Amino acid sequence: MQESNAVQPGKRSKAEKVIRLFYGFQFFFALLLWVPIFYEFEHRIGLSDPEIFKIQSFYYLAFCLLEIPTGLLADFLGRRTCMRAGTLIVTAANLIPVFFQSFTGFMVHFFLIALARSLVSGAASAYLYDTLKECDAVELYRKAEGNARALALGGKVLLWAGVGALMEWQLTLPYTLTALATAISAVYAWRMPREAVKQEALDNPYEKFRQLGRIFPLLLRSPRVSLVIVQGVAIFVLSRVAQVDLFQPYLKTLGFTAASFGIIMGAFTLFEALGASHPDWVRKLLGRLSLGSDLSSVYVLTLFLSACLAFMAVSGPWGGIFWLCLLSLATGFAYPIQRQLMNDVIPDSRYRATFLSFESIIDRAGSAVSAGLIGSFVARGEVGRFLLLSAGISFAGVLVLLGVSWLGFLYFGSEKSRR
Repeated sequence: MQESNAVQPGKRSKAEKVIRLFYGFQFFFALLLWVPIFYEFEHRIGLSDPEIFKIQSFYYLAFCLLEIPTGLLADFLGRRTCMRAGTLIVTAANLIPVFFQSFTGFMVHFFLIALARSLVSGAASAYLYDTLKECDAVELYRKAEGNARALALGGKVLLWAGVGALMEWQLTLPYTLTALATAISAVYAWRMPREAVKQEALDNPYEKFRQLGRIFPLLLRSPRVSLVIVQGVAIFVLSRVAQVDLFQPYLKTLGFTAASFGIIMGAFTLFEALGASHPDWVRKLLGRLSLGSDLSSVYVLTLFLSACLAFMAVSGPWGGIFWLCLLSLATGFAYPIQRQLMNDVIPDSRYRATFLSFESIIDRAGSAVSAGLIGSFVARGEVGRFLLLSAGISFAGVLVLLGVSWLGFLYFGSEKSRR
């Protein structure tokens, strides 16, 4: 008993250190200052709407192709190693638009962004979850993920407000400053403690990728994992459509200029940060309606996101901003809940980063399809129509998944009763 009490403070101290470093890492790694102006920037260097959205579609497809290999690398070579590599690659990627301003240059830029983010996306969450679990502090995970996202979003709120002016002063300055920020994230990655979960040492490098065969049986035996992966797609795609892919064309249709893009993005990001730092508000509210589970919360938030997108399509300038802010608040609530839900249902911690990569692939595949369609809608001036179409498809998809969940509950419930 005495030994247990002696060990616990040390574990708690390690957990607190990891969380602090995770906050710093996520803050600087995610500080992409060019997000509010990349569409305008690419326009100014001579790219057309179809070219711009072709690059976006390529970015999501590259993410899909890279997620599994990078997830396997994280599980077998080390999550911390992949996080470190990701910071170096994203720093190099952010310097490309400074020196190579062309369609090919931006294809390479976004490919490297996809590579860096795929290296980090599953690895960072898996690293944090397993390290806190090893420290007997896994109950801190959801709050840590939410706070990290809120801090990263808060930093963007402060800096995005001036990014339009920075671009007017010096066209490439947002990309140069972003490279500096992501370089700082590398310092935090190198200070992370050693892996909490021991990775498997394999002499044959090809054996690492043959381990993928172990994942599919686990997925087949865990239908709940597949359900959780699929039901999170709409949240990711809808938020990307509203906040990134269509954000600048949408604001242009409302009459806003490039100088205001960063200010507006900063404003709605503040709402997302508020939601990300208080995901439990949703569970408490829905708990009063007997809908307090994480799965139910994600379904309700997805339906709300669909409604916000539909209202954006038919609103004027300030109404559009209002609904965009509410959509961002719901997105902030949803991400930590979805991430906790996904981690909780993963059946084998050794493959945590790979399972999280599967989730990312499905999300990015949906975004790739969406981005591939956006270019033609924007070129025809039908931004509102695309918003309505996205809202309708996601709303119908949630209803289908609710039906599948209900039928699955009846089936598995009857199987248990027969036993």
